[in-house]
Amino acid sequence: MPLPPIDPDLQRLLAIVHDVTQPQMADLSPDDARNWVRSMRRPSRRPQPMDLVADRTIPGPHGPLPVRVHHPRPSEPLPLLVHLHGGGWVLGSVEEADPVARRLAREVDAVVVSVDYRLAPEHRFPAAVEDAIAATTFIATHASDFGGDPDRVVVGGDSAGGNLAAVTTIALRDARGPGLAGQYLLYPVTDADFTRPSMIEHAVGKLLQTADMGWFWDHYCPVLEDRADWRASPLRAADLSGLPPAVITLAGHDPLFDEGLDYAARLAEAGVPVSLHRADDLVHGYAGLVEVSDRCDAAVTEVASLIRELLA
Repeated sequence: MPLPPIDPDLQRLLAIVHDVTQPQMADLSPDDARNWVRSMRRPSRRPQPMDLVADRTIPGPHGPLPVRVHHPRPSEPLPLLVHLHGGGWVLGSVEEADPVARRLAREVDAVVVSVDYRLAPEHRFPAAVEDAIAATTFIATHASDFGGDPDRVVVGGDSAGGNLAAVTTIALRDARGPGLAGQYLLYPVTDADFTRPSMIEHAVGKLLQTADMGWFWDHYCPVLEDRADWRASPLRAADLSGLPPAVITLAGHDPLFDEGLDYAARLAEAGVPVSLHRADDLVHGYAGLVEVSDRCDAAVTEVASLIRELLA
């Protein structure tokens, strides 16, 4: 079945992003890309009110890890979301993830602890994986210290953060680490494979382009053999059974669509409960585009509702 057209508000945004005067991600250095992304950010017109927002550090595998805690009701323990931001393992921060973290905290009615894991190319694979596993283990073990309910801890993230969250659930299962109540993967990276149809059909003209994914992988995991490691490509893990229930949300006009769909199918085949949400008229990264598109705004509300149901 053919996909519906991209949401008109997003079509207008894409026309601006792909104007010939704008740089292409794959032509930039990591530092220039980070500066360009920061320059494109605009203050939120509709910031989510939050009773508590606090920056702190937790122990990491190679020194302290910064985290940001969002708590909508500090007077009582709530479910806790360990949030891993997107950005292709090269871009992003807790500051840039702040609007999404606030939104999830408010609409899921949960504590959100956003993690500033180490970025590539300064820290290549598996540094981000090590940080994600260590952070999730520590936060889940000390959930009450963050105002969270130890029995309702989930891990999740968007794009590369979804990749790290998926890998973390496998690692904690294998290590018999703290039990998780669920995982939420927003348009996740699950496999270093550029041959799937969505990688070809949505290669250019979208917010994330296939060349951008090549740029991200080259900076994060430049050794091709390492990309077959399940810690880089969780879709290649031999066994996905025994993992926590998953909410997986995909964007139709996204090079990553097919690998996300394949991961949802493999989880289901392994007996893992999966709630799959498809936004066929949206593009990669839509959770960060609520300021420019009412349709993106509505989709994020739908995803938050699924996470809330997961925790019920």
